[in-house]
Amino acid sequence: MQFATRLDAIETSAIRELFKLLGKPGIISFAGGFPDPALFDAEGIAQSSAAVLANNPGPVLQYGATEGFQPLREAISQFMAGKGSTVKPEGLIVTTGSQQALDLIGKTMISPGDKVIVEAPTFLATIQCFRLYGAHIIGAPIDADGVDVDQLEALIEEHQPKLVYLIPTFGNPSGATLSLARRKRILEIAARTKTLIVEDDPYGELYFDTPPPPSLLALSDGVPGSRDWLAHCGSFSKILSPGLRVGWLIAPPELLARATMCKQFSDAHTSNLTQAICAHYLTLNRLNPTLAVVRKTYAERARVMAESLRRELGDAIEFNQPKGGMFFWAQLTGAQGKPSNAAEFAKRAIDQLVAFVPGAPFYAHDPDLATLRLSFATADVAKIEKGVARLARAL
Repeated sequence: MQFATRLDAIETSAIRELFKLLGKPGIISFAGGFPDPALFDAEGIAQSSAAVLANNPGPVLQYGATEGFQPLREAISQFMAGKGSTVKPEGLIVTTGSQQALDLIGKTMISPGDKVIVEAPTFLATIQCFRLYGAHIIGAPIDADGVDVDQLEALIEEHQPKLVYLIPTFGNPSGATLSLARRKRILEIAARTKTLIVEDDPYGELYFDTPPPPSLLALSDGVPGSRDWLAHCGSFSKILSPGLRVGWLIAPPELLARATMCKQFSDAHTSNLTQAICAHYLTLNRLNPTLAVVRKTYAERARVMAESLRRELGDAIEFNQPKGGMFFWAQLTGAQGKPSNAAEFAKRAIDQLVAFVPGAPFYAHDPDLATLRLSFATADVAKIEKGVARLARAL
């Protein structure tokens, strides 16, 4: 068969391929980017499922509006207000996970050859998605405080990109959080250069102690002109359930209209049933208590992983302590002849029945081969300690 040439630059997800190796009995995985299913509020979701099917089930089992189930759009508007963002229900559309929101942005904004700036490293699926539409992707360096804004500004001036994609809060894979000062500067740059900023925020509610700085969306009201150049992707996948496949896109009206048109071609609409379940669930006042448990659990697991990495691997690895989210971003040092290539280290780790994701696939170009991502979300404290000890044996 002769497939579309746009597939030539796309490879199967390195993370999905890695999962094929995880079938060995007894393996401990730090590889996935999944929330812990043991922390899902199954009781609350079941209660909401029963309620929406008991009360006039016809509409939620029927076709629906492409823009989304109106009670959920209203509920998301209220949810965002609680995070400091003013968003009217008609200012957002419901998507099948935030991944579809990113795909819709790619469809509506990117023509072959267009330049797009992303963080280096960034979410692997975004690199793949934007490449599928022909983007020439440029990486902007990051540190523990998020993207280097000086370099980002220089790259924008040099390349005049179609858009800039950022995960400002507890980034995947970096775990980094963009500082408040940098957030404001980015909005000022967007307004001045008329550059679309795409803010992806699936992890913002997963803070450990103090909440992170307000989102770019929440700050945009205080930076004149920036809201016209800002799109925001949100999701219930990491804080409620990824199986419900409910996310949303907030964007300027012209972009939102075109994204809605493209969504009509893709799936007609996100499942009315899961949208209705989410809408009802948000009325139960269970989300905040559930999130409190998730935050405490993830904070403890992150603490234990940091202590275990320092104790077991010592100077063989460096990392920044995350303040939220689901990931450690680490770098092998090669100290005293120990590994410096994460892909080779990953193979040795699999032999010791522990898995992680090498960092190279998270770069659009010029990868740092010493980097790796470790997720603490789905392993309990005992497995984290045991898994890190296995990593030490793989050195």
